[in-house]
Amino acid sequence: MKISATIITFNEEKNIEQAILSLSWADEIVVVDSNSTDRTVEISKRLGAKAVIQPWLGFSKQKQFAVDQAENDWIFSLDADEIVSKGLADEIRKLSAMDPFSLATAYRIPRLTFYMERAIRHSGWYPDSQIRFFDRRNAKWKDVLIHESIEVLAGRMEYLRNDILHYSIENAAHHHRMIGERYAPLAAKQMFEKGRTTTQFRVRTAGAITFLQTYLLKLGFLDGFPGYCIARFAAHHAFMKHLLLWEMQCQAKK
Repeated sequence: MKISATIITFNEEKNIEQAILSLSWADEIVVVDSNSTDRTVEISKRLGAKAVIQPWLGFSKQKQFAVDQAENDWIFSLDADEIVSKGLADEIRKLSAMDPFSLATAYRIPRLTFYMERAIRHSGWYPDSQIRFFDRRNAKWKDVLIHESIEVLAGRMEYLRNDILHYSIENAAHHHRMIGERYAPLAAKQMFEKGRTTTQFRVRTAGAITFLQTYLLKLGFLDGFPGYCIARFAAHHAFMKHLLLWEMQCQAKK
């Protein structure tokens, strides 16, 4: 069984080399870049990846476009700020040597995120299992604005044991920008398009409720100071998405 690994990128010169090197076991690496202005494409080509330029389509559509560029039906999807652990690479090698008829259609993989130089194993961030290894003949990326995921069309799904290592957030300022510029606006837009509504009361309480859920119910306090920061940022995200949704509702009434 041959495997194509796919990565979507935009200005990822800090991360792309480690991501590609962790995919050395793949038969093909496809990088789909949305017009980076740094050395992302240059580095990708130097490391032997097939680089394709595609203006930004949105997360799900961009990832599906990358799947469509691959030569092989078995796909491993990796984000540019992620690394395949050695244990996971070994697991996939074993699967690739098995009888294809014994394989599942898709495999969920745990993702371990590092935040403030600490592996986060609580706070709702772990195991954060994601379908990243799949047969594209029976699976595809769902067409959603945010929190993109694989939809299995036929066959069964199984779980792998070893982690994808995730290094997504550089510092507090980066975390704040990600919420304000990407996650909260996209979440609000998706909620609005699905007909969901909010209230001033929900805007006022969403942050506090989310903080308590993240820090206490999801055991964020066990992640130390990083866990406290994660809970505070989660509260800010909840507040922002409900506030933005409320603004959309007001604008729609006008």
